[in-house]
Amino acid sequence: MGVRIITDSASDISQERAGKWGITVLPLKVRFGDEEFLDGVTLSCKEFYGKLVETDEIPKTSQISPFDYGEAFKEATKDGDEAICFTLSAGVSGSYQSACIAAQDYEDKVFVIDTRQFCISEFIIVERAVQLRDQGLSAKEIAAQIREEMKKAHVIAVFDTLEYLKLGGRISSAAALAGNMLMIKPVLTIEEGVVKIIGKARGSRNSHNMLKEFVKNTGGIDFERPVCLAYSGFSDDMLRKYVEDSKDLYEGFEDRLQYAEVGATIGTYSGPGAIALAYFEK
Repeated sequence: MGVRIITDSASDISQERAGKWGITVLPLKVRFGDEEFLDGVTLSCKEFYGKLVETDEIPKTSQISPFDYGEAFKEATKDGDEAICFTLSAGVSGSYQSACIAAQDYEDKVFVIDTRQFCISEFIIVERAVQLRDQGLSAKEIAAQIREEMKKAHVIAVFDTLEYLKLGGRISSAAALAGNMLMIKPVLTIEEGVVKIIGKARGSRNSHNMLKEFVKNTGGIDFERPVCLAYSGFSDDMLRKYVEDSKDLYEGFEDRLQYAEVGATIGTYSGPGAIALAYFEK
């Protein structure tokens, strides 16, 4: 009996990476006006940001339906395998509820876990489950271990602009204008399943220092478990600069670092130029 792993595109796990890991990534829907796309399937990250910078309205994302989860569960278990489904936080989406509804038809065959994360902190939780699967653990054993380990998963991100937070109604136009003029960069994390702004830094160097301080305050990075860095937009220049400025955090473990692109779930509010780090604390 094998273990099949299912997650959603809010994890920023690309379809290419999903193929290498042997998992299924279900796409959220992204709507620009009357146009609807499947995140990471009919709309790449670069295409998403191209559309984002051209619009005056923020795009909408919609949760995965119980039907779509049901189809994925049916495919995963048809040959007698078990399945574990990891969803983005129930604090920001109804996808977890949809997955639970679909799983009612697969008692003891499908385990559904609300990661209480999204973006690359969901990414590293799913990757950790892949590692445990490859070690031969059962679905029940993986679910139990992940529920404990994900309590130590963290993500921290720096946005390059306040413009998209303004468009999304998260801050006022006046605050966005003042912040952009002063080169204020919001620093965010995810706590209790929702986004929390933990600071505002002036300039890239101060924001990078704030990221380093956050890592130290949470006990440091456990390099025995997945670590992921990500960027939004068209270039990873800002991310490369951050890695160089913070090389003391990763010295000796450069080969453990992996990189991803921030997709629509966070990119809608960050816009291009954001960077993020996800890791398990020691």
